[in-house]
Amino acid sequence: MAIKRPKPEEIVAKLRQVEVLMGQGMPRIDPIRQISVTEQTYYRWKKKYGGMGTEQLKELKRLQKENELLRRAVSDLTLDKLILREAASGNF
Repeated sequence: MAIKRPKPEEIVAKLRQVEVLMGQGMPRIDPIRQISVTEQTYYRWKKKYGGMGTEQLKELKRLQKENELLRRAVSDLTLDKLILREAASGNF
């Protein structure tokens, strides 16, 4: 059975839940255990998604998708350039 990974929206909600519980005076480790993750996972999520709202998360996803498309375009153009250079030098 595959491990279900939480979606970024779920991660942001869990981080907010921990912040609320810690604001109510609970020790740090108890809210982390309540959301069923390890401390290491919590801090990794906090580093990546900490302080983000849903709009910022959507913008991040959009930018990541756009970045991937641009990377593909650059790699395709680079390949075309190498092929043309090879053909121009007569080594085909």
